[in-house]
Amino acid sequence: MEVVDMPVPEHGPDDLLVRVKACGICGSDVHGFDGSTGRRIPPIVMGHEAAGVVEAVGRNITDLKPGDRVTFDSTVSCGDCHFCRKGRINLCDRRQVLGVSTGEFRRHGAFAEYVTVPRRISYRLPEAIPFEHAAMIEAVSVAVHGVNRTPIRLGDSAVVVGSGMIGLLVVQALRLAGCDQVIAVDLEDNKLALARQLGADETLNPMKDDVPRRVAEMTGGLGADVAIDAVGATAPIKTCISSVRKGGAVTLIGNITPNVELPLQPAVTREITLYGSCASNGEYPECIALMARGAIRVDPIISAKAPLLEGPRWFDRLYGKEAGLMKVIIQP
Repeated sequence: MEVVDMPVPEHGPDDLLVRVKACGICGSDVHGFDGSTGRRIPPIVMGHEAAGVVEAVGRNITDLKPGDRVTFDSTVSCGDCHFCRKGRINLCDRRQVLGVSTGEFRRHGAFAEYVTVPRRISYRLPEAIPFEHAAMIEAVSVAVHGVNRTPIRLGDSAVVVGSGMIGLLVVQALRLAGCDQVIAVDLEDNKLALARQLGADETLNPMKDDVPRRVAEMTGGLGADVAIDAVGATAPIKTCISSVRKGGAVTLIGNITPNVELPLQPAVTREITLYGSCASNGEYPECIALMARGAIRVDPIISAKAPLLEGPRWFDRLYGKEAGLMKVIIQP
């Protein structure tokens, strides 16, 4: 990974040129760093969790001007395919992602002084949200979308497996969605302590606790109404399926392993419903409003802020799984 000089990106008639003020290092960037995902083929400027100030606008844009504070979606949808017209922009047939390079597309991202983004995926940012918090809106939208995908009724019980950044945001979103009991699960006690700080009623560590048995004890012997996996591996997904009641629902947000082993018989005989959740689907305005009034907090999740020149060193520390390190915000 190198810090290099590049030309200011060109912007089209429907685009914004944004001077980046803050960009978060996502777990997917760290996983892409070693080439294992195949979605960060170099050379590529990574970074998709960002906010900044409008530097210039395309000739077709009349509602934003230079100097306006903005954030933007990580998903660049076409706006014209079947799924976009149906309002499911995260399933766009021609979907691209900022800071991602595959065999099909290359889209430079926001670990840079400037980035170009379409106006249609951009949102005005209120003064109440500082730029380093605004860099977390993309992650908040992923959590909120996952909770929106989950069939929740007021008073439901929920299990969240994985208390990393997305899991901690899911805990808060579940509470806002009406869950009366939220149980957080993780292998690290420091993350579980943070989950309690952000709204979890109970916390369980699979290294010490029989999670399904303990969840059953906490829910009158039934199991939780819903569970959300924020990891994306076999063991956490098995924990989700075994922790919900008969007829319960499991939503899969985590996506770090391409294939997992699914406990088919329990899922079938107990009629468990599985929901996939991909990125977000236009939830940015709601997320901005929730963060502006303090209903979702991101400040306890931010571990460090650093200038662009220190970016490679922070990638190394995150890739090395440094203890206690959660979200690092780069400030170009």
